[in-house]
Amino acid sequence: MVTFLAGGTGTPKLLTGVGDVFSPSEVTVVANTGDDVELGGLLVCPDVDTVLFLGGGVLDTDTWWGIHGDTSETHDALQEVATDLGVHAGPHYLDADRQTEGRRLARWRRFSGVGEFMHIGDRDRAVHITRTSLLDAGRSLTAVTADLASALEVPWRVLPMSDDPVATMVHTADGPMHFQEYWVAREGRPAVERVEFRGAASATPTAAVLEALDAPVVVGPSNPITSIGPMLALDGVGAALAETPVVAVSPFLEDEAFSGPAAALMAAEGYESSTAGVAAAYSFADAFVLDEADDTKLDRPVVRTDTRMDDEDDTRRVARAAADALEVVA
Repeated sequence: MVTFLAGGTGTPKLLTGVGDVFSPSEVTVVANTGDDVELGGLLVCPDVDTVLFLGGGVLDTDTWWGIHGDTSETHDALQEVATDLGVHAGPHYLDADRQTEGRRLARWRRFSGVGEFMHIGDRDRAVHITRTSLLDAGRSLTAVTADLASALEVPWRVLPMSDDPVATMVHTADGPMHFQEYWVAREGRPAVERVEFRGAASATPTAAVLEALDAPVVVGPSNPITSIGPMLALDGVGAALAETPVVAVSPFLEDEAFSGPAAALMAAEGYESSTAGVAAAYSFADAFVLDEADDTKLDRPVVRTDTRMDDEDDTRRVARAAADALEVVA
């Protein structure tokens, strides 16, 4: 058994090569939910859905978001109606008192659907409608995710990190904003001051997640702050990781981030924006997979390979390196 911690695109890319290294039936994926938002009344779980859509063979791997070949008639119509109403494009938060009303899972990240600042395809939207309806019928996010994974015939077990609300809030020079506003609407431009995982102090990992963390763990090359950070903010996760073999794949080549806003977010949280900074953030990790061109010296075992992942041969190679690293520390 092996458990992968997933967020963003780094770990999902790695998962495309996992089937040739680990038996899919023995793989559990714990997905970040700090990026989730309620948009127009629908709960959207980007990191969970990327894993579900990848496992179901429908992910748009050009964008690593949404469903391949999806149409966007509803999204386009929402843009047109907003224009007719004279409403400016961009994220529209519901009023502050509405942020803690209604569906508990959506706390602190409720956005109006007017103008819809995130691009949601039509088939993708059907998943969000289904998820939200099942939640409103009383099922937990863990149970609903299992239902969706079964419907999509996902070969791995997929778990959201918690059934409680945790919202990743980025505090910037322009004020605090949810991560989706910072990254999608603002394209990562505002200067970052700090990152807050709102709700984490009262949220807990599920029993299923803690059980999954009894197995050896691979932390994929996802953003250490906003993809993995929300999980680490949950009481019990750090302690569980300290008690099991953990291998982390660095999302950096020395001081170069492979993708996304990792560098700015690492710096804002007081870490060096580099592989060395990742090692400092991941004190629980027993070994690392680094790029063969990364000369960073670490105080823990290192397996080196070409860690850029552009195709399935690449992902298989990195997955094999992760397996080799686990053998060193298991």
